[in-house]
Amino acid sequence: MNRAASDSTFKLVSYNIHKAIGIDRRRDPLRILNVLSEVDADIVILQEADRRFGMRERTLPDILVEQHTDYVPVPFDVQNDSMGWHGNTIMVRRGIDVLEHDILHIPYLEPRGVVTASVRLPAGAEVSVFGMHLDLSGLWRMRQARAISTLARAAQEQRPTLLAGDLNEWRPKGGCLKEFARHFTLLDCGRSFHSQRPLGRLDRIMHSASLEAIKTGVHHSALASHASDHLPVWATFRLPA
Repeated sequence: MNRAASDSTFKLVSYNIHKAIGIDRRRDPLRILNVLSEVDADIVILQEADRRFGMRERTLPDILVEQHTDYVPVPFDVQNDSMGWHGNTIMVRRGIDVLEHDILHIPYLEPRGVVTASVRLPAGAEVSVFGMHLDLSGLWRMRQARAISTLARAAQEQRPTLLAGDLNEWRPKGGCLKEFARHFTLLDCGRSFHSQRPLGRLDRIMHSASLEAIKTGVHHSALASHASDHLPVWATFRLPA
C-alpha cells in the first residue's frame, strides 16, 4: 500500500468478500487481502467477513490482517472470534483514529445488522461511516433503508456521513435506492456482481451533501475476478473545507 489520505481527499471501498471463498470454491483470506491492497483505500467496508453459521468465526484472521495490510479492524467485539456484526465490519488504515463505533439492530427477515464508526482522518477531519448488507426481500430492504436512513441522518448532524454495502437491489433507481436517495447522494460505481461477468449494481456507496465524490469505480483486476463473487466498489471523496 502506498496511497494515503491527503489533506483534502480520502478513499473508501466496499467489498462483499463471500466469506473469503473464491469462485474456485477455495477459502483464501490472503487473496482477499491482496485485492484490498490493490484497491488501496483508507476506509474499508466489508460484508460476509464472518462465517454465517456456528460460531461465526472471522474469515480474515487478525494475524494475516496485521502482517499483510496497513489496516486495523474496528473492534466490535460482538461474539468471540467474529470480526463484525452479521458479517459486516469496518477496517481503517493505520493512522486513522476510531472515535466511536457501534452495532445497529434493524428490521429483518434474515439475520441482518449494520455497523457504524466515526473516525478522524490524518488531516484532522472527522467522518461517520455505516456498513450494511441488506435483505433479499424487497419489502424488508425498504424497511431497513428507512431505519438506516434515520440513524445516518442523525449522524450527519455531527459529521459528514457515508453509507456503503451490498444492498441486494437489482433495480437501477427503485426499491430501497429510492428511500436512500431521499436523504443521501447515491453513487453509481458500476457493475459489481457477478465478478466473472458483472451485471448487477448490487454494491453501493452513498454520502451526505457535505462530502464531494470526485472519482468512483469498480475494481476489476484478474485477482478480484476470482477472489469473491462480488467485485469491490470504491469512491474518492473531497473533505469539506
